[in-house]
Amino acid sequence: MRKTRLDMDRIRAARRAIDPIFLDTPLYRCEALEPGLGCAVSIKLETANPVRSFKGRGTEVIASRLADSGERAVVCASAGNLGQALAWSGRERGLDVTVVASRFAPATKLDRIRALGAGLELVDGDFDMARERAAALARNDGIRLVEDSLDIETCEGAATIGLELLGATPTFDAVLIALGGGALATGVGRVVKALAPGVEVICVQPLGAPAMTHSWRGRRVVTTDSTNTIADGVAGRRPIPAVLDDLLLVADDAVLVRETSIIAGMRMLLDHAGLVVEPSAALGIAAILEDRDRFAGRHVVTIVCGSNVDVDAYHRWVGAAGAAPAGAAGAALTGGS
Repeated sequence: MRKTRLDMDRIRAARRAIDPIFLDTPLYRCEALEPGLGCAVSIKLETANPVRSFKGRGTEVIASRLADSGERAVVCASAGNLGQALAWSGRERGLDVTVVASRFAPATKLDRIRALGAGLELVDGDFDMARERAAALARNDGIRLVEDSLDIETCEGAATIGLELLGATPTFDAVLIALGGGALATGVGRVVKALAPGVEVICVQPLGAPAMTHSWRGRRVVTTDSTNTIADGVAGRRPIPAVLDDLLLVADDAVLVRETSIIAGMRMLLDHAGLVVEPSAALGIAAILEDRDRFAGRHVVTIVCGSNVDVDAYHRWVGAAGAAPAGAAGAALTGGS
């Protein structure tokens, strides 16, 4: 394959920098899901860790390198999950962490960032506005800016999930990956295409936040003016060109799913797997629900990537599975990582 920014030797080395608490997460076939989906489904559970998302893999790599180099301060923009992960990894290494987020982000995520000891600055806008503010703070204060998906450590940390998938048996036919900024998709996709090119890499994004999917399909960066989805973790408006270039090399397909399908996926994961997940983590199940014929008779892996969800919102969504999501327009302001 043509060369991406991600390097297989660095991906293997990343495992040595990552706290083992984030590694070797559960991977199991969930037979209870299969009658409703019409295919064999295995779950890679990336929520059983201190920050309840896969983001800790990347922030562990970043924080270990910053500590080794003697840097003491770092800033990032986040919709909540990256901020929690960087706060956790930075605290473990004595780093001064600042997180910039939208004040409309889920309160549970913001509260956890504060509880982990990071400074938190809120902006009156969406994730992309937070990204601009974080970049300004980094310039003004002369500190390291962490940009999810652009910083290769975030992608190569996530790529260690791919190593674990391919080290397991039995083998599988396709992997469904939530698509937002692209760190998870490019990381896992890079490993899968290098070591098991016959496995289909399918990225999944909400219909209400389609920028990266439209960019992948058009092979050029496509931006949107707004987003409208409950899946706050994947709702960016402005894809990063270098990340799109990587995604074009490792993704076989990118699909969009409806909000009702995301909610139905969350409900299925609760009812049949006992998992409370945030909307982004249900995108893989949503993709199967919307195209059962495509996956019929195949063995599919879906990465359950996060479980940091507002409890009240979760009950509203899941308690009315199949109904139009209340407050989806308001959730549009929370997109990002």
